[in-house]
Amino acid sequence: MPRPEALFLHGVALAVMAYGFLRSKTLPLNDRIETQTGGHFQFLTIQGLAAAWLTMAIGIGCDLLPSFTALRTAKRAFLMISLPVAIVVSAVYWSLFFFFPFLILPPQVAASEPSSSSAVPELLRIPLNVDLCLHVTPAVTLLADFLLFEKKYTKKQVQIGAPLVAFLAGTWYACWVEYCASYNKTFPYPFLTDNPLNIRIGIYASVSFVAWRCFRLVNAVHR
Repeated sequence: MPRPEALFLHGVALAVMAYGFLRSKTLPLNDRIETQTGGHFQFLTIQGLAAAWLTMAIGIGCDLLPSFTALRTAKRAFLMISLPVAIVVSAVYWSLFFFFPFLILPPQVAASEPSSSSAVPELLRIPLNVDLCLHVTPAVTLLADFLLFEKKYTKKQVQIGAPLVAFLAGTWYACWVEYCASYNKTFPYPFLTDNPLNIRIGIYASVSFVAWRCFRLVNAVHR
């Protein structure tokens, strides 16, 4: 029998995240982003959102077909990727948003556009409802799903699978965003644009390490 509470969580999460992504395409920065290589998928936020959305979609399949073990296996594999990414995205985004917004929010005027003003450009802020859909919903709903409806991962999965997944995901995003930037001549996040390659490599490695540690912590507190 389908678990109604799990089905409700997965359905609401899918709807809210889809709304956030569609609304992001109506923001003032959208036209500029869509002309760039990679489009919205330059952003780790959007990649994390897509992974979370797929995890929840597979979750609905598991709710409706609980005896289909392949779906359950697929969901747990996606969850191992999407959960730590969502936590890191939320933690990094909101920390920088409140304390160093110029490192995460783009200026109202692109750096490549001429301006006669010497003032610091105003930062482009996302509407709160969209911000919550993109930078809170994935982490909160994935955490709730894991802690309420999933078994904790085994010791072997945590010690071998999790660091491998973190390394592969971090390497993928680092290569992808560097590739996009080679064509766009800018990075999706100011804290990447403003730093040389060696510092960016350190950022990619640090974020991957934090994602892995977050996964270990969440799995450890799971009863």
